Amino acid sequence: MIALLLALGSSLAYGCADFLGGLGARRAHVLRTVMVAAPASLAVELLLWPFLGASFGTGALVWGAASGVASAAAFALLYRTLAIGPMNVLSPVTALVSAMLPAGVGLVQGEHLGAAGLVGLPLALAAVVLVSAGHGAGSARPTRTALLLALGAGAAIALQLVCLHQAPADSGVAPLIVGRTVSSAVTLAAAGLMHRRLGPEKPAYAMSAAAGVLDSLANLLFLLAVRGGDLAVVAVVTALYPAGTVLLARTVLAERVHRGQLVGLGTAAVAVSLLALA
Repeated sequence: MIALLLALGSSLAYGCADFLGGLGARRAHVLRTVMVAAPASLAVELLLWPFLGASFGTGALVWGAASGVASAAAFALLYRTLAIGPMNVLSPVTALVSAMLPAGVGLVQGEHLGAAGLVGLPLALAAVVLVSAGHGAGSARPTRTALLLALGAGAAIALQLVCLHQAPADSGVAPLIVGRTVSSAVTLAAAGLMHRRLGPEKPAYAMSAAAGVLDSLANLLFLLAVRGGDLAVVAVVTALYPAGTVLLARTVLAERVHRGQLVGLGTAAVAVSLLALA
């Protein structure tokens, strides 16, 4: 139950972070947004070090660095995806991809689900699909480029989560610190190489930093959840984060929430209840 609650908290934090990052990327080049978000996220993890501890063994370094490369790609692809919108379609597409790969890895590694889990897991995946299937007449449709970016972002997020899961359980926040250090370095290097193409617009500093802080919190909650629960379950519950993004997009941007998406939110609630019983 604790792992499930942590996964839900991670989902909420990811949803809010994606919304803010997507808005920030609409005001300036996506790399300018990530240049603020990634170091802000690293700062949070460094502040957590004295409280949660960190062991920088080989496993933590290797898997943390791999998660950092994936995180840098996920940051850039996801924020660019959400910047060109519509958020209420592309965010769930990304989430579905990011859920299926870690869930498959967990099951292949021998995780077993009870009867309630066997029903709840596909229901949760169906909930993500339903939330993503809400666009209809009068609603903006994503371009092919946007869909490809969403698929790429989902794959990068999935890889990041799998790498964090593979890190030693006794390494504390070391994988997060190493990962965010690598992702910040990759982002800054890319920005340096592309500085002439970034445009004159300044990033939304507060919004971008808030996105980074929330992303760091989401990663931490996911790491704690997966250390106490099954990757297959935790990854799928975490992937319900589009619910937060969709509701924020509806409230702030007046993006339409369709009947299918409301059914998806209800399905998600049923799925989480079944996974709690599992």
